[in-house]
Order: sequence, then structure tokens, then C-alpha cells
Amino acid sequence: MKKLTLVFVALLFLGAVTQIAAQDNTPVRPDAPYLTNKNIPAFSLLLADGKNFTQNNIPASKYTIIIYFSPDCGHCQHEATEMVKNIDSLKHVYFVWAGSRSMPELKAFSEKYGLIGCPNMVCGQDQQYSIPSYYQVKYTPFVAVYDNRKQFVKAYEMGVEIPELLKLIGTH
Repeated sequence: MKKLTLVFVALLFLGAVTQIAAQDNTPVRPDAPYLTNKNIPAFSLLLADGKNFTQNNIPASKYTIIIYFSPDCGHCQHEATEMVKNIDSLKHVYFVWAGSRSMPELKAFSEKYGLIGCPNMVCGQDQQYSIPSYYQVKYTPFVAVYDNRKQFVKAYEMGVEIPELLKLIGTH
């Protein structure tokens, strides 16, 4: 009887884990704006110096990467650490870090993880919440990659590891 109970509990647990995994990997709607319009979306970020940064301020570069993040997200912290650590391999990429948290939190994140010292990175507050709405963000960090024509290439809904990113931008 104990074995039957143990098997039943194990099957119940396995079913619950499978259901949770299926919910977490639900694909974005196929009509999501970034999948139907391949251009970089309109946005306005408030920078720490009080200036606004929009999609029109993105300088010419081989790639543009928009990252929606939260300063207290461990995965976002890891993403920032890895990108700054590998900045020499990513010099041809312009990074736009956007968050909706308070300016002091975003500024502290930028300083702690070295975004401020990188000339090809900008970090600002998305006061209108336009970026997560446009991309239908479910998880942070959300990473969207655009080419030199500012056309959508690929999105990573749960962040991207540097080797995978380098493989994408090295072959695209």
C-alpha cells in the first residue's frame, strides 16, 4: 500500500511540474506587435541626467539590443554582469536597458553593474511602460535583437547567454 501511495504522489508531482512548465513556456501571441512590425518600437526613456532618450537617439550600429529588466532580478543582474564582462566582443552592439522601477533603483543598477561606463549602453526609466507592453513581457530580462537596419532579428523572453548571443550576431 505504501508503494502504491508513493507512486501516486510521484505521478501527481510529475503532472503538476509538467503543467507548470507548460504554462511558463506559453508562446507569445503570434500577433504580438514586435512579431507583426519588425521596426524598433517608439519609446521614451528618462535618463538619470533628466534627458529623454527615444528610438530616434539610437546611434548607427551593427546591432541594437533592447533589454527590459528589473534591478532586483537576479537574472537581470547576471545578464548585465556578463554583457559588461564581454563588452569587447559586443562593441558593435548598442544596448538599450529599460526598466520601470524608480530612477534611484535604475541608477544604482547601472552603477553597480558597470553600464554607465560603457559607451554603447544606455539605461533609463520607461515611465509609459511602453516597452513591456509592446513586447508583452512575461519575464525579465527580456532581450530583443535588431540588425543595422533596425529590423527585428530575435527575442529572448528569459534573457540570453553570451555564447548564444555571440553566435546569433556572428552569423546574422
